[in-house]
Amino acid sequence: MADSKKIAFLTAGEGIERVELTEPWKAVQDAGFEPVLLSPESGEVQTFDHLDKSTTQQVDQQVKDASVDDFAALVLPGGVANPDALRTDKDAVSFVKTFVDSGKPVAAICHAPWTLIEADVLRGKRLTSWPSLQTDIRNAGGDWVDEQVVVDGNLITSRNPDDLPAFDEAVVKAVKG
Repeated sequence: MADSKKIAFLTAGEGIERVELTEPWKAVQDAGFEPVLLSPESGEVQTFDHLDKSTTQQVDQQVKDASVDDFAALVLPGGVANPDALRTDKDAVSFVKTFVDSGKPVAAICHAPWTLIEADVLRGKRLTSWPSLQTDIRNAGGDWVDEQVVVDGNLITSRNPDDLPAFDEAVVKAVKG
């Protein structure tokens, strides 16, 4: 399926739940793909272990300079502040919308569906998320369910870090086609 061996990971500059970035990153690397970190700003992003600062990671490319054509899939890690900041960035929202519209796999975990809501791509879609997003998802036309991993067309969603093994498996399976 994938023309490219590159998988885009899109985050804001801070507030990223560390394991929701690093675990899928390792899973796609182990599957032979090249993860690429996109963000609105260059430099480093700050990950968190819940509310405590954790590691930083170098941004590979600013999202405004990225093309959906260069990637086989998109992963949106969670954390509360991360997707809340991303959904206010017009370049990030546009990139996400274009990616979903392309039909290529788009995976979002925890609070990351906030960016999907802002991109207006959830009408008629079945998905999951952190439970506090269920009203937002329903208001955006999505069908929220409480399941470990949900695949609906090219959208892959999970609820929280406990779901990472199933989420990572679904991401790799979708990218491999």
